[in-house]
Amino acid sequence: MSGTALIAGVSGIVGNNLARHLVATGFTVHGLARRPPTDIDGVAPVAADLLDPESLRAALAELRPAYVFITTWLRQETEAENIRVNAAMVRNLLDAVRPAGSVRHVALVTGLKHYLGPFEAYGKGMLPATPFREEQGRLDIENFYYAQEDEVFAAAERQKFGWSVHRPHTIIGYALGNAMNMGVTLAAYATLCRETGRPFRFPGSAAQWSGLTDMTDARLLARHLTWAATTPEARNEAFNVVNGDVFRWSWMWGRLAAWFGLEAAPFDGEPNPLESQMAGAGPLWAEIADRHGLIEPDLARVASAWHTDADLGRPIEVVTDMSKSRRLGFLDYQATDDAFFDLFARLRAARVIP
Repeated sequence: MSGTALIAGVSGIVGNNLARHLVATGFTVHGLARRPPTDIDGVAPVAADLLDPESLRAALAELRPAYVFITTWLRQETEAENIRVNAAMVRNLLDAVRPAGSVRHVALVTGLKHYLGPFEAYGKGMLPATPFREEQGRLDIENFYYAQEDEVFAAAERQKFGWSVHRPHTIIGYALGNAMNMGVTLAAYATLCRETGRPFRFPGSAAQWSGLTDMTDARLLARHLTWAATTPEARNEAFNVVNGDVFRWSWMWGRLAAWFGLEAAPFDGEPNPLESQMAGAGPLWAEIADRHGLIEPDLARVASAWHTDADLGRPIEVVTDMSKSRRLGFLDYQATDDAFFDLFARLRAARVIP
């Protein structure tokens, strides 16, 4: 495969892994972010703000991407603000690449909040039956994912490109300073527990502890994005994207504990949120980082406890159907426990955790 790709959000979990995959498969890759990383071999950094249309147009004026991947968003205080800001980011980006007339495909990464609702109403009220399937309609509630989709659909109509929408479950992957990062957050939490002797407690709900769930490895998502962008049968379709296995946290928690040399604390049936458990742990993390020579002493750039609490605190079982992708030929699979272990090993090798 080959072609010129532009990744918006290259510094995040999805963008970082996608960039590496595209380079490895022969693409010319431009990575856009306000502060794009410079450590991904083969990726040309593009420094631009998606909320500044003039500077964005200037930064992209010389580029002619055939494939545009939108893998970023900005969290706001309310869903109304989420809609205003994140729709504008998509609109500004697609307006900026329009003059080149080169775009053949735009891929948008959203997630299961398409079915669950936004954070303000996360997993509440009337919800579609699980497993979630792509043909299930939108909820009758404001949701910035829907606004992002509508911007892509409108631009596709104007500019005559194909599109795909990708709905992963919680993503496991390497990135620091990311707003939604369960794997790195749990690694930081386990490190704090090991260093202090605190019990390694499951922070979430009884429904999550006992119910079936699934997750998405960022590497698998990168392959899925590339497949959809280059497969004619996947044009103008929305897809769920998960690893292909299911598990219960009552099984997974002990496996994560064992990787860090910990005993998993018994679950008492009550949520024990990480935001509470990790509150005030910043100075301790800085001390651990200094003692072990870690690269990031700021716990806030390593852990996103609020997001992990939102996922693990849901009062319902959440599983996702992948049949649509399978029928069209995407057959990749990733064991979720191995996805965690691979991430933890990478974090240790990069001196993010001791």
